[in-house]
Amino acid sequence: MLDTSSGLPVKVHPEDGTVGLYVCGITPYDATHLGHAATYVTFDLMLRVLRDAGLSVTYVQNVTDIDDPLLERAERDGVDWQDLAAEEVALFFADMQALRVLPPQHYISAVEGIPDDVSAVEQLVVSGAAYTLDGDAYLDLAQSPHFGAVSGWSRGQMLDVYADRGGDPERQGKRDPLDPLLWRRQRAGEPSWDGGTLGAGRPGWHIECSTIALRYLGMGFTVQGGGDDLIFPHHEMSAVQAVSLTGRRPFAQVYVHQAMVGLQGEKMSKSQGNLVLVSSLREQGVDPMAIRLVLLDQHYRTPWSYEPAMLETATRRLQRWRAVSERVDGAVEPDADDSQTLATVREALADDLNSPEAVRVVDDWVQRHEGGRSDAALPSPLVPRSIETLLGIPLLPTGDGTS
Repeated sequence: MLDTSSGLPVKVHPEDGTVGLYVCGITPYDATHLGHAATYVTFDLMLRVLRDAGLSVTYVQNVTDIDDPLLERAERDGVDWQDLAAEEVALFFADMQALRVLPPQHYISAVEGIPDDVSAVEQLVVSGAAYTLDGDAYLDLAQSPHFGAVSGWSRGQMLDVYADRGGDPERQGKRDPLDPLLWRRQRAGEPSWDGGTLGAGRPGWHIECSTIALRYLGMGFTVQGGGDDLIFPHHEMSAVQAVSLTGRRPFAQVYVHQAMVGLQGEKMSKSQGNLVLVSSLREQGVDPMAIRLVLLDQHYRTPWSYEPAMLETATRRLQRWRAVSERVDGAVEPDADDSQTLATVREALADDLNSPEAVRVVDDWVQRHEGGRSDAALPSPLVPRSIETLLGIPLLPTGDGTS
């Protein structure tokens, strides 16, 4: 994998055989779009590859079910913020299940983690690593010499995007415009929780991931993942807060980020109203496995723009894969070609999750076995079973490789 923080390729295969994987989840105020889907399919692919390599993976994901965008959307639509969050989380689950994304062992809501947030922020304030301002609490970045190690960004780059990505650099009284909010005191009309010595309020965005990861994976876990819009500030701040809290580093050993997905050459975003929603495609009768194939046909680190023709190509590819798999004979033993195909798929995925190359390898195997050719031998179940295990696309009519 390519580690974002160092910019270098790293091997993810701990000697003890265990991997801690933390992937930042959604803020549930809108439905799952292709950008979301690309992220979670990428880390589903990583999970499958790690397990196939014999590693034991603990997968943790959060859901930010309390944050400003959620509250703003609920107020705009005149609905209860908790009802909105529950509705969108349920839709997200349905989309992920349809895409055959394996669920994490621990799916933790921000609200569920608030007691840990309170304890962490109280500790940071008492230690002097954080300070209060009109009842709010902020981390003092001046005391964090390793701040910036995750993103490698300059201060100017950080300030350029901080306000647009949930920060408050213009807040008067902060010691540094970049200091991240840890605890927000209660405001009129907003939900709040008991903050102990901090007073009633709610946690800032970044601290929730710091504390959830520490509780379920511990400091120095293996992989932190998410979309590349999270590199700064979210992953930078989550890490620096955890380091300030524990006095140890790193927060995560490797950072892996999914590139952004656009639409027909334009940025895909809620604000522009040009989202391609997984649920909408499903409602139109699109096979979710065709959607998954569109995503697998892109390398996770390369920004790309969705075009409807991609879905047409993926649908035809899926039909060809299935047509060959329907000819599988459970009595046929895997031959050298099958074994080499599987080995080459594994090699591609081990090389920084090169899923487009893995898809090409399967295409070649399918071409060699397509019906209608006089020399097309009946395939064994090995490759179709491996496609389901590694790429998450079931092809065999039954689990035993026979129809």
